[in-house]
Amino acid sequence: MAKYIYQHKNWTDFTWDYSKIAVVLGEVRHLQGKLLGTMNTLGFSLKSEAMLETLTLDIMKSSEIEGEKLNRKQVRSSIAKRLGLETGGLDFIDRNVEGVVEMLLDATQNYAEVLSEDRLFGWHSALFPSGRSGMYKIEVGKYRTGEMQVVSGAMGQEKVHYEAVEANNVTAEMDKFIHWVNEKPNVDSVIKSAIAHLWFVTIHPFDDGNGRIARAISDMLLARSDGSSQRFYSMSNQILKERKKYYSALEKIQHGDSDITLWLDWFLHCLKNALLNTEITLKSVFRKADFWERHKHTPLNERQMFVINKLFDNFYGKLTSSKWAKMTKTSSDTALRDIKDLIEKGILKQDEAGGRSTNYVLVSENENTGS
Repeated sequence: MAKYIYQHKNWTDFTWDYSKIAVVLGEVRHLQGKLLGTMNTLGFSLKSEAMLETLTLDIMKSSEIEGEKLNRKQVRSSIAKRLGLETGGLDFIDRNVEGVVEMLLDATQNYAEVLSEDRLFGWHSALFPSGRSGMYKIEVGKYRTGEMQVVSGAMGQEKVHYEAVEANNVTAEMDKFIHWVNEKPNVDSVIKSAIAHLWFVTIHPFDDGNGRIARAISDMLLARSDGSSQRFYSMSNQILKERKKYYSALEKIQHGDSDITLWLDWFLHCLKNALLNTEITLKSVFRKADFWERHKHTPLNERQMFVINKLFDNFYGKLTSSKWAKMTKTSSDTALRDIKDLIEKGILKQDEAGGRSTNYVLVSENENTGS
């Protein structure tokens, strides 16, 4: 009697009850279209910023699922540099950060390219540039030759969810998987993304990094479903929030037969939540877009525009006239004139919190409309 899904004959002839996922699939497709429509109304710089924010979040959270916390500034700087979005990046970026950025950008920016064994080996090599996972030496840029248990949890408290496909079957299973990924989809491409994630994780072809690569393949197929390399929602961020349900759904499917309705239902609801939560993660970008729309006819100099944009981008500390002068490389008198001009135009106001020096904050939209 088969213990795991892959031990069934023709196990990849997946089946599902379409009536149980039709509604949520329709909701996902509607939200995808609505989000892309909203983002297309933004100007190039705001759209780029939204994409930079989303990709940073996706990479951070995909690594966090595996218990690895990356440096946010390094991740953001590496993405920006590779996409040519900004120049003032960090001088030093860790090789591990560069590797994970390289992998996800290749998956999403080159989503239309075929998936190949060589491409997957390149991703794996990028993830483990030192040939080690932590302290342990692993097989890099090739399929594993040893057996594999899929576990979650901290060291010493690991929970075994299932044992992956036997090592001597990995190459044949991956050949079949790669061929299927590259075929023209005979199912909805969002469904294809869900199946690809499950199928790859079931094979678990590498010594380490399987979760991150599975999510990259999933993102690649979601980019195909959107027909766009521009990413504005993060599936990995939502998976991290629903991690227990994620592992539970995977485990149940691994111990079942080829009916994957339960997995598809979980994946689609997770994706729906990711799309709904985009508004929260991109709140500052939307606020900035709204601000510039309201002030498109307000005369402002370059210094004022520069500082206003900074105030929307997680500005650290409080804005003072001396900080303004330093940021814009100008005199304190000029800084004060710029600030007073913005106060008169209803853009800045004096912070009521006060302190030893006078601080300034942006006037909220509600204050401007009097609501």
